[in-house]
Amino acid sequence: MKHNIIITGGAGFIGSHVVRLFVNKYPEYNIINLDKLTYAGNLANLKDIEGKPNYKFVKMDICDFEGVMKLMQDEHVDGIIHLAAESHVDRSIKDPFTFAQTNVMGTLSMLQAAKLYWESLPEKWEGKRFYHISTDEVYGALELTHPQGIEPPFSTKASSGKNHLAYGDKFFTEDLKYQPHSPYSAAKASSDHFVRAFHDTYGMPTVVTNCSNNYGPYQFPEKLIPLFINNIRHRKPLPVYGKGENVRDWLYVVDHARAIDTIFHNGKIAETYNIGGFNEWKNIDIIHTLIRTVDRLLGRPEGADDDLITFVTDRAGHDMRYAIDSTKLQKELGWEPSLQFEEGIELTVKWYLDNQEWMDNVTSGGYMKYYEDMYANR
Repeated sequence: MKHNIIITGGAGFIGSHVVRLFVNKYPEYNIINLDKLTYAGNLANLKDIEGKPNYKFVKMDICDFEGVMKLMQDEHVDGIIHLAAESHVDRSIKDPFTFAQTNVMGTLSMLQAAKLYWESLPEKWEGKRFYHISTDEVYGALELTHPQGIEPPFSTKASSGKNHLAYGDKFFTEDLKYQPHSPYSAAKASSDHFVRAFHDTYGMPTVVTNCSNNYGPYQFPEKLIPLFINNIRHRKPLPVYGKGENVRDWLYVVDHARAIDTIFHNGKIAETYNIGGFNEWKNIDIIHTLIRTVDRLLGRPEGADDDLITFVTDRAGHDMRYAIDSTKLQKELGWEPSLQFEEGIELTVKWYLDNQEWMDNVTSGGYMKYYEDMYANR
């Protein structure tokens, strides 16, 4: 079946992996990458596919309702995978207005454009899908009741997660009440509600997923793993919030893209699916793992960079533990993570060490100047 699919935020970290997967796996689809190219959007993430005949990039703000509406009409869009969002919690604490504008009003712009265009067609909703990607942070926080970690219940353990530990007895499931604690998660929670409301009110075919922390190649280096890899390489301080006891569930980004592919094609309309790595780690343990891996790959003595760890004042409203239960996605659609965390971290560290030019271009801001000049001359 021919599909014309908009992927919003496709020049970002997760989005670029989804775009790459769909362009390469489905040559019969037309993939439109819609991205505003803010600081986190970088077309260098997609250099390997930019010449593909089934790929098109469109520089556009998702809040530009008229522009989105025209794009949907011109491209005969029948599917939207909506990833575009402001996502860094620290930035949301400093600037909540931007997060509300992009994450809430931008999502509403995409929803309304899809509604009006699809309702105008003879077949209306048939063969259409609006897929909204959200976060586990909308669920609030879980208690850390097992500081040393325990083997989790079988229902929350992927068959590939042989080394998985849980740091509490409770997990985020799809039926949990939303309890967002940061401006970022509050904005994402609001956007989730709008997506579900468009299904309940208008009958729009929607699906929502809530995902745990992602890591892997092309992640903007304000996030913990790429930031610390780069800092270790250059022997810069590693600022750790509080005591580093906060726990997160980590998922390799390629596995997330695989899950999005599976859910877009086979997920049930109006359903919510949680996507997680069955992979809880304390921040401080991740940092020690990164130090060991970077030092080994750079030929440094083990522990040579332990002294870079610097404990700083904790973030305001810092949630203690996130832990996703992906049992529903496993049982209904057969997806599970493909990599152990140690395997994913090894691949990730190697990628950043091998792509220092990409990292330098991002950290210097040179990529932003390139795009500004490019689009100013059009």
